[in-house]
Amino acid sequence: MLSPVKIWRNQKKVKSLLNLEGKILSYTKVYVPPAGFEQQAPYVVAIAELVGGIKVIAQLIEWQDKNLKIGQKILTVLRRTKDPGLEGIIPYGIKFKPVD
Repeated sequence: MLSPVKIWRNQKKVKSLLNLEGKILSYTKVYVPPAGFEQQAPYVVAIAELVGGIKVIAQLIEWQDKNLKIGQKILTVLRRTKDPGLEGIIPYGIKFKPVD
């Protein structure tokens, strides 16, 4: 169960990671996702080094096979991570968006 209090407390950390640029260090395509993420498959999960040397793992959105490569520039954005559960809370998190 997602706690609204836990989500509220996590806002500062999430806010500090928004709109940061970085580059992909490694990535993988997920074809067989865990429960709750079946509708998103296939999707890409990447490790990126952000400005300041912070390394973060997140899902890559709006990607194309031909442009997917190590060193690809990305921007951190806030997106819905999965569908709302029985509680009706929509979970959001950091994802990467390719930058041209």
